[in-house]
Amino acid sequence: MRRRKLGASGLEISEISLGSWLTYGGGVDRERAEACLRKALDLGVNFIDTANVYARGGAEAFLGEALRDVPRDSYVLATKVYFPMSPTDRGLSAAQIEKQLDDSLDRLRVDHVDLYQCHRYDDQTPLDETMAALDRAVKQGKTRFIGFSEWKAPQISAALALPHVRFVSSQPQYSLLWRDPELEVFPLCAREGIGQVVWSPLAQGVLTGKYLPGRPAPADSRAASPTMGGFLQGRLDEEKLAAVQRLKPIAAELGLSMAQLALAWVLRRPEVTSAIIGATRPEQVEENCKASGVSLPPDVLRRIEDVLE
Repeated sequence: MRRRKLGASGLEISEISLGSWLTYGGGVDRERAEACLRKALDLGVNFIDTANVYARGGAEAFLGEALRDVPRDSYVLATKVYFPMSPTDRGLSAAQIEKQLDDSLDRLRVDHVDLYQCHRYDDQTPLDETMAALDRAVKQGKTRFIGFSEWKAPQISAALALPHVRFVSSQPQYSLLWRDPELEVFPLCAREGIGQVVWSPLAQGVLTGKYLPGRPAPADSRAASPTMGGFLQGRLDEEKLAAVQRLKPIAAELGLSMAQLALAWVLRRPEVTSAIIGATRPEQVEENCKASGVSLPPDVLRRIEDVLE
């Protein structure tokens, strides 16, 4: 497993990282979730991403239990704050950041996280209040670094202009089927020493090629799951599914699975530090990790572009 530096942080994290959205502590049973985590660690994955809102604290609690005997300095732990945890607990106010970070640390059974991320931008709280609270969290040793997810370029610039601790990471959605961050977020962050840890690089499994145009979702797939399929149900675009099928011969010629092709494509960008996978089976973890170090030739990249046009 290759590693890349995360922005200006000095952290070196694995090109493939393990996420827990919709899966651990929720949609995947404990035995399989632990098997996925063990497989990832065995293969050299050292970046574990979660959030307080995942399974309403369940994902953090699962990781706290599952990682209890793993040396703390052997993995990089990231969590997030913003989305509602109760009818009155949400957002990025100073009080919420302090409360939610302490609660996350308790569930994760650690005295600090390596990366604390603003899960979205909070337009109901003054930005200076948010950044000052994050600054205090770093100075108190509760988090080593800070980041954000799905912020727009003007919001990022405004935060960087304040005299507080600086962001080192961005977590945008990015894949062969979703390329918006390339326009503004990637260039801005590259100039400012902010690395990209991208989510949904397989488009919730669409880029594995298992969803076929005009066919129902496989019974054992995420789209068919009542607990994990909400993000996909009703959103399987027939044209995109057909385009993914046209990518299969390209992957086959390279001796890659579709998932490996899609992950290698994401990792072709120097701005991208790591791609977060959301595996539900250890075999998926093993398959996805093989994308680390894969280099796609220029002619292959051109063929992929032609298919997606």
